[in-house]
Amino acid sequence: MSFFKIADPTSARRMFIGRSGLVLSGAAVALLAGKDALAAKSGGSTVGDVQILNTAIGAELEAIAAYQLGAESGLLTPAVLSLAVTFQGHHKEHVALLSSTVEKLGGKAVSAKAKYDFPVDQLKSQLDVLKFAAQLEQGAVSAYLGAVPLFANRDLARAAASILGDEAMHWAVLRQAIGEAPVPSAFMS
Repeated sequence: MSFFKIADPTSARRMFIGRSGLVLSGAAVALLAGKDALAAKSGGSTVGDVQILNTAIGAELEAIAAYQLGAESGLLTPAVLSLAVTFQGHHKEHVALLSSTVEKLGGKAVSAKAKYDFPVDQLKSQLDVLKFAAQLEQGAVSAYLGAVPLFANRDLARAAASILGDEAMHWAVLRQAIGEAPVPSAFMS
């Protein structure tokens, strides 16, 4: 899934569900820490939850690579670069949590791709990089919205919802930075 080229939320959700990796946040780490028998507690499908988590991990790894591309582009002011590195750090925390959760559930976490297909030739200014990042975060919001109800384990659904909140904040900040209304509507889809 090219999480960074998704133009509409419905496409993002479909692509997310169709992949084999997911995304979680620092608050989710607190929710999941020390829970070795999550599947037994919920009585749900561990295999399905692991697939969703791995889809999230894949998307988070792609986000990390995208923020790295932006950081190394030489196009960002120091303040924007600091913001990009902060958001990248959040995505790294998501990967760490999600990966450890997959392992606790008896699965194997997906790894980063050797190369991602980013629109490098279209990134010619700071504004281009910010728009690219905003599109990425919008896709993450849509993907998490689609994933939360799919978890058999409700603890995992709550953790994913926590990450969803983090992704929505990233998107709002980036929208503000590119001169758009930070919160475009009362509901997300």
